[in-house]
Amino acid sequence: MTLGTIGIIGFGEAGGILAQDLAARGISVQVYDRLQDDPAGRTAITAKANALCVRLCHDVAEAIAGAALVISAVTAGSALEVAKTAAATIRAGQLFMDINSIAPATKQAASVAIQHSGAGYVDAAVMAPVPPRRLQTPILLGGREAGALSAALNALGFATRVVSQEVGVASAIKMCRSVMIKGLEALTTESLRTARHYGAEAEVLASLHQSFPSMGWDGDLPHYLISRVAEHGRRRAEEMEEVAQTVCAAGVAPDMSEAIVRAQRGLVDAMASLDLRYAELEPFSWTDLADRLRVG
Repeated sequence: MTLGTIGIIGFGEAGGILAQDLAARGISVQVYDRLQDDPAGRTAITAKANALCVRLCHDVAEAIAGAALVISAVTAGSALEVAKTAAATIRAGQLFMDINSIAPATKQAASVAIQHSGAGYVDAAVMAPVPPRRLQTPILLGGREAGALSAALNALGFATRVVSQEVGVASAIKMCRSVMIKGLEALTTESLRTARHYGAEAEVLASLHQSFPSMGWDGDLPHYLISRVAEHGRRRAEEMEEVAQTVCAAGVAPDMSEAIVRAQRGLVDAMASLDLRYAELEPFSWTDLADRLRVG
């Protein structure tokens, strides 16, 4: 499989990194992001595309045209809509790689839409934050075309692995993992904000470190976990809504998943009520954020 041109829909954190690293490897990259439809976001998106040496397209159809592979890297709430929009343009011989964190049933619905047009669909689950390892971020793949795509991507420096020929299995792995990972973020945020209120955070963290000495409770871990909520809580809440659907479809009550939705969204809502933006909090300190929210 030759990947001469790759289209990327969604030019945020993950999409931008993939676009930059693929362009650096000589791949022709064309991107579209809905933010460019907003005059307020167009200047920033255009500057980003120019800086990364990728072609900015006017719409989804233009980003798909001529691309051997189309990567969807949007938010969970937009993923199915984007797949249905792409299905109107994508054709046989092209592949649609859906890296969005959505429920297996949502991936399957997207797959039906794409495959109805004759194109191929690959379920992809990104299993770690993209920024640190970039193309080497572990990605699980599923679907009939997953094997051929995995070989082509790994030749470009990706770290993909096929886990199933069925669409939905890779996504289910990610969804189940997210209960734990996003749950740990939510638990840490609630625990330490409360501890800070009572002046008990040092003892709480010391106790956590004693119980789990290898995790880093005495170092940067609390800052990192809470920073993920502060920066990406709204997007993570959308993902956890998909997780709750996944859990419910398995016949399990999604009690924890639904609570995590509220916790992730709750922190960013509290920040927004005080007009606090994550970029203004860097270098990030969870204690500083907790204090500012408490004063507010």
